Amino acid sequence: MESPVAPPQAVADKKTGLAVVAVILILAGVAAVLGYKYWTLAQATSSANQVTGASGQWCRGVNLDFFGGGSEQDPFSSVVYNGAQTAQKDLGANVKYIWSGWDSGKMASQFKDAVAESPDGIAMMGHPGSDVLGPLIDEAERHNIIVTLMNVDLPDIRGKYLSNGFGYVGQNLYNSGLLISKGLVQKYSLKSGTEAIVFGVDPANSPSRYERTKGCVDGLQAGGLVVHDIPLPPEIDNDTNSPAALKFFTDALAKYPDVRTIITDHGSMTASVPSYLKSMGKKPGEYVVGGFDLSTATVNGIESGYIGLIHDQQPFLQGYLPVLQVCLTKKYGFAGLNIDTGVGLIDNTNVNVVAQLAQNKFR
Repeated sequence: MESPVAPPQAVADKKTGLAVVAVILILAGVAAVLGYKYWTLAQATSSANQVTGASGQWCRGVNLDFFGGGSEQDPFSSVVYNGAQTAQKDLGANVKYIWSGWDSGKMASQFKDAVAESPDGIAMMGHPGSDVLGPLIDEAERHNIIVTLMNVDLPDIRGKYLSNGFGYVGQNLYNSGLLISKGLVQKYSLKSGTEAIVFGVDPANSPSRYERTKGCVDGLQAGGLVVHDIPLPPEIDNDTNSPAALKFFTDALAKYPDVRTIITDHGSMTASVPSYLKSMGKKPGEYVVGGFDLSTATVNGIESGYIGLIHDQQPFLQGYLPVLQVCLTKKYGFAGLNIDTGVGLIDNTNVNVVAQLAQNKFR
């Protein structure tokens, strides 16, 4: 006697039902093991239905405050902004953009205001440091707000809230500083005893962000160079295209006339260096210049010879992935992701590969 065979549709329905049950059990089990405070069995059931049947903007209804750093116009922040906007369009989240002019004190104040508004998540830059942001992040977590970081990491705080979706997208700051500085020493065979300037972050204003400046200084010193570490004042940090920024740059070079090697630990300032040097009547190649972040101006600087080497930390990802992180945690209970985006050096041998992408604000 033959065994009864279920109709094809019944088999398909049974498989679909089993798949939904399996997803529910997996998600609920993960929630039970990790103890997500954002996660219940009902949410697991709802999310399982979305996994098996949803398409398109699956993050609709999630509200997110996104800290873009400087301004919509500056070369670095504009790429971060493009990444976040692309994620917003792809995923359907509601995103409020917050601009701070790279002012750490303003960031902290704005973060406090954001917590008071109780969004589902906040994508934050860690420039103010753990001492300042720590209590504010604790407050956000008490209100079940998902917090995630980009650009500047706070690993001590991230470790506390990893299971709540507290991730990081950005470079390893110190290693990125070492990469660009050692890259310059090697590329240009810089000699021991020669002088260099590093225009970077004031550790008193942003101790966590200073790690990259420190990496720049340490890498040059490891090559035997004599390094002048010059912190950027807030008004220059916020606007590197101003007459004050040009004067600050030229005054520094006048103070150290033997310097021929420069690192600008600031994406917008790196983009401005060619115009500074042209204003001073300097020709391409008179200074060995290294810096950070692709932009149309930086690409032009490399192609013209005013900039020798830059570190690309792929800021588009620092915009896109934090939005994705909040959505994944809110909808599916995922823990925080730790993604290092700062892995490449760009010079005149490979800039053509990314030039168009930089113009379109994808790199």
